[in-house]
Amino acid sequence: MNGLWKRMENIINDYSIRKKLMLFYICCVLLPLFITDSVILTILLRTEQVQQKQEMENVAGAVRADLAYTFDEISKMANTLYINREIYEFLDKEYTSELHFFNASRSVESKSFYVTSINSGSIGVVLCGDNETLVNGGHFYKLSSVRDEEWCDKILSSGKNTVVHFYYIGDENPSAFSKRKVSVIRRLNYFKDLKSEKLVRIDLEYSTLVRRLANMKYTMPVYVCSGDRILFSNAGHNKENIDYEMLTGKEKIGVARDFDLYGESLRILVLETESDIFDFLKNHFLLISLMIAFNILLPWSLTVGFNRSFTSRLGELSEAFNQVEAESLKEIENIRGSDEIGSLMKNYNRMVLRSRELIKTVYKDRLEKQKMDIARQNAELLALHSQINPHFLFNVLESIRMHSVIKGEEETAGMIERLAVLERQNVNWKSDFIRLSEELAFIEAYLELQKYRFGDRLSYQIEAQKDCLDFILPKLTLVTFVENACVHGIEKKAVPCWIYIRVYRKGDWLYLEIEDTGGGMDEETVEELRARMQVSNIEALMNNEHVGIVNACLRLKMVTGGATEFELESEERVGTFMVIKVPVENLERG
Repeated sequence: MNGLWKRMENIINDYSIRKKLMLFYICCVLLPLFITDSVILTILLRTEQVQQKQEMENVAGAVRADLAYTFDEISKMANTLYINREIYEFLDKEYTSELHFFNASRSVESKSFYVTSINSGSIGVVLCGDNETLVNGGHFYKLSSVRDEEWCDKILSSGKNTVVHFYYIGDENPSAFSKRKVSVIRRLNYFKDLKSEKLVRIDLEYSTLVRRLANMKYTMPVYVCSGDRILFSNAGHNKENIDYEMLTGKEKIGVARDFDLYGESLRILVLETESDIFDFLKNHFLLISLMIAFNILLPWSLTVGFNRSFTSRLGELSEAFNQVEAESLKEIENIRGSDEIGSLMKNYNRMVLRSRELIKTVYKDRLEKQKMDIARQNAELLALHSQINPHFLFNVLESIRMHSVIKGEEETAGMIERLAVLERQNVNWKSDFIRLSEELAFIEAYLELQKYRFGDRLSYQIEAQKDCLDFILPKLTLVTFVENACVHGIEKKAVPCWIYIRVYRKGDWLYLEIEDTGGGMDEETVEELRARMQVSNIEALMNNEHVGIVNACLRLKMVTGGATEFELESEERVGTFMVIKVPVENLERG
């Protein structure tokens, strides 16, 4: 026995994990599931048959009860006429003329007992008497004139007081809407002193019975028969102008119930429905789907999940170990799970980290130190070089300015002095931030230089509240908007123009206003520039148009965490008005 187990174990060891899991799924899940589900389906099918049989029994009982109720109601109506002496006397009376009979019949028809009996919609009443002075027609007939008819012969030959009769009149009455008839016939023999034969026939519309059965809405076929004759059903055979049809003998009768209805032997047949396994599966689709989901799909998905959990992680481990001979080991990035495989992956990563530390300690520390020394030397050289270039430029500008002063060219000397101020601040990037007072001084120097260009065409006014001058802003932001006012505003207009710079605080906001009376912009340009200012980002700087404005807006937004707001209004040939609102809480003081 041990040898057999050993051989089986060796065979299984040669299988991949995927095959092992599939073998486990088939032997321990699918086969037991197939057996148990087959048993369950068999039980359900038998239960379905028992329930269908019980339902057919209930249908037969309900149809019988409905027929009994319907004909009991008609029988009660006949009983109303049965105990009325005035009807008897009317049928026995000798009439001298048709007019005499007509007046008497009108009197009877107007009586409340008679009106109540015949005013029931689908009910018809016929009275017959053994009196030759009666006039045939309407609701009254001589007994001698109807004695040979099927219904009359049935009551007279039965020896019973009340009978129910289903019959077909054929061509006896071509104008009849329905040739299938249903009648309750009763002898009128309540008063023994009036010995002549009298009958009352109450006719029920055939379609009424068909309609009542159809309204029950049974899903299985129901036949009401007399012998092999189909009286009516909910599955056809109800054509009113042909004779009653007969059973073929091929019907699959599930339940048959016989009963007597006032002398008429009736059979209620409930036929089996054409059901098969597909109908059963359809009727129990939800239950079967749940069984499949829980018994097949769920174990299958778990098996697939286990398979992936094992094979994918073991594959990653195998691939990682294959790289051991490489120059540098790589860690497993996505460690999943806390089982034995997950623990093995974590230990592998620890081994990799430890190996890297050893390699770095032994071989790479020296190289890193050399690289750092070279980088430091390069940085020092660049710093010295950056100091020499602007220093040389400022010395040259100062020499030119002194030469202009000596020659008495005061205007040129002033221009060079202001240019030196601008250049010193422009190249001094020890910090990207500047006090607002220094930015305003830079703006004034810039505008003075522009006045040499525009002359009397340019005038400016700078107003700033003292408590705002110490706020720190990104360098060259406000001057960018002033430059835009000069280049795109003053240049477009030949008449004298003004530029106004206003700085003030209002509540928790610092307001920076730049207004010019230059050429202005059209609405389309304003909308485009306004949109670029609001959504200013690095990508927007790739567009060469209005790069300075976008750069300034972006830097202000970066300083304030995106809280800076911009407003822009402009009108062609009138000017441009811009407002920059900066939250004070996001600004520092210098």
